[in-house]
Amino acid sequence: MSLVKLRVNRISYSQNQSGAYAMILDEVDGKRKLPVVIGEFEAQSIAVALDKDIKPHRPFTHDLFKNFAFRFDVAIKRVIITKLVDGVFYSSLICERDKIEEIIDSRTSDAISLALRFKAPIFTHENVLEKAGVIFDKEDIPPKGTLVDELSADENYTNLSVQELEHAIKKAVKKEDYELAARLRDEISKRENDASV
Repeated sequence: MSLVKLRVNRISYSQNQSGAYAMILDEVDGKRKLPVVIGEFEAQSIAVALDKDIKPHRPFTHDLFKNFAFRFDVAIKRVIITKLVDGVFYSSLICERDKIEEIIDSRTSDAISLALRFKAPIFTHENVLEKAGVIFDKEDIPPKGTLVDELSADENYTNLSVQELEHAIKKAVKKEDYELAARLRDEISKRENDASV
């Protein structure tokens, strides 16, 4: 499977769910964005890794892991977001010690936090980006006053067509409501999985 390189764009606070954040990953050589819903602690850890001016008084868990890995000569060579199942992203850390590579399963938020600290590249499989990536094009946004203007993250989307869901995703991305975009994307994925059974 072909790999697509990603970079962390930013962390966005969820307007709809207290304590939830969206981490936005950009395709390096393309226009797609991959929104990943993460928790408050993970968002804080990633934000610290992104902002070089912030120096915490004590190390976060991810800093501790980095210090431990350096002490024992373990390097994270890359992170791969491997799949999306029922709205949950799965990731792998590709580590190296004594020229031997090991693959370690990881939550995506932890993998990204560590990738930033190790300056390791972040990848995903093309099929994950095809399934979960969003592109914002102005012409794809439906006219104001349509159904997608009133959507929120806690709604049931079963009454919307796939085309309406895709339009709603683009609208949510424009409003920087990445949590809603992720939930809409998950609804499309759920329908695709149900259809393939």
